[in-house]
Amino acid sequence: MQEKYALFFILALLAEILGTLSGFGSSILFVPLASLFLDFKIVLGITAVFHIFSNLSKLVLFQKSIEKNIAFKLGIPAIISVFLGALLIEYIPVTESEVLINASILIIALYSISRKAKSIQQTNTNLYIGGGVSGFLAGLIGTGGAIRGLILSAFNLEKEVFIATSAMVDMGVDSTRAFVYIFNGYFTKDHIILIPFLIAISFIGTYIGKIILKKIPEKTFHYLVLGIILIVSLFQIGNYLFKYFNH
Repeated sequence: MQEKYALFFILALLAEILGTLSGFGSSILFVPLASLFLDFKIVLGITAVFHIFSNLSKLVLFQKSIEKNIAFKLGIPAIISVFLGALLIEYIPVTESEVLINASILIIALYSISRKAKSIQQTNTNLYIGGGVSGFLAGLIGTGGAIRGLILSAFNLEKEVFIATSAMVDMGVDSTRAFVYIFNGYFTKDHIILIPFLIAISFIGTYIGKIILKKIPEKTFHYLVLGIILIVSLFQIGNYLFKYFNH
């Protein structure tokens, strides 16, 4: 058990650093990796609580960069829909849904890179829809950061603004789903001992990510976001295919 949580902490730190660099949080990287070692529902509970501290660290370190107009238009639908997604975990086949979602995300990201331009328009409608979809997925499969990243990348935000705005949205999303997960027993009193470690990892990982981020040009940051989305989508699809053919 101790070895399992030691690996959990290492993955959490790496995910936090990369999540800061990509701008849309650690869960998109951490959830698929941690699910290889821990029960999926436990991963959801721990990740939601961890992500609250992760978002808090980003808001502290990037607080002057929040684009509040975009954050509210993206965040309000996300907070409403994450509650629904978290409630439907027991009724929707999560794995199959996750594969279809990642395949769609993969196609969108490839299109965005190949076009070398925005493939999503800068409209309020896209913010509302993107917020709703990303929130629902965050509640259902543990991460909606890819959708939020694709939406935000269309607005050509500076990297610090991108990260802070995404973190503000995610704080509302994760606080809501953490409440549902805890109520459903995904995060219990046995996991409370993890909280001090999660707080430390959140701030250390975000701080390291911020230092690295200063060396990354704005144009490179845009492609870094899309690149990480591609890698994670391919990993998720590959992991599903591996389990399917070895079942």
